[in-house]
Amino acid sequence: MRRFGLLGLGIWVLGFGIFAFAQEQRGSLGTIGALGQEVKRPPQRNEPAPRLPDGTVSLDGLWVGGGPVNDIAQGLPKGEKLPLKPEAVKLLAERAQHETDDPHLWCMPMGVPRSTPYPFRFVQDITGSAASAHLFIIHEGNIHSYRQIFMDGRKHPAELDPTWFGHSIGRWENKDTLVIDTVGFNDKFWFDRKGTPHSEQLHTIERWSRPRMDTLVNTVTIEDPVYYTKPFTVTFNARLQAAGDEIMEYICQENNQYGQAGGHENPFFGK
Repeated sequence: MRRFGLLGLGIWVLGFGIFAFAQEQRGSLGTIGALGQEVKRPPQRNEPAPRLPDGTVSLDGLWVGGGPVNDIAQGLPKGEKLPLKPEAVKLLAERAQHETDDPHLWCMPMGVPRSTPYPFRFVQDITGSAASAHLFIIHEGNIHSYRQIFMDGRKHPAELDPTWFGHSIGRWENKDTLVIDTVGFNDKFWFDRKGTPHSEQLHTIERWSRPRMDTLVNTVTIEDPVYYTKPFTVTFNARLQAAGDEIMEYICQENNQYGQAGGHENPFFGK
């Protein structure tokens, strides 16, 4: 079971650092502990993934991981580097001098495909009702966020207001892989703690699969012609949490005391 003490800037700094180290192992996570917080991983389970009545793989469960934390480049195939344009290299260098400008530290959503040390859950519906036109991803942190994925075959609207999680449409591939196509992002969130950038032209295609009971694999193709010379693909694993564990309340509001408690001025106030 997870135990949570007082949330604050210290939890984020230590939690991200510890979790980022674990993410280098592509989801092979041990115990995480930071300022009163402890997460114990259940034993590995290699049995086949469960299926829903229609044969589609079930994504049910509480998961941790599935995306970058410290450096998105850790998800690249061995030997590859991010195809950064000079503009991206320059912005990365600037952000390295201002790490506390990370919007996530100011209680803003993490965007896609970034992950956190906190759990998330897929909510599937195959009843045939109007609700089955949607699939949801519910995150404990940061700020109790959720994503809505439209599963009814609709297209992306011609015009979209830029948002943190974008506009997502999904489909199943051979009942084994959930494919999520997302556009309409804003350019505010960072891909990782390192500050890897993107623009409003960001386009992501996530491919979620469950090769065994305790593992989700998220393979994400990222296209952004503003900051990258070509599309690139990263892969991250998520690990199933212990039976009976649940998403907990997480209170984190924009302009709260996270950054101020650390003596940092909010770079987004008034913008």
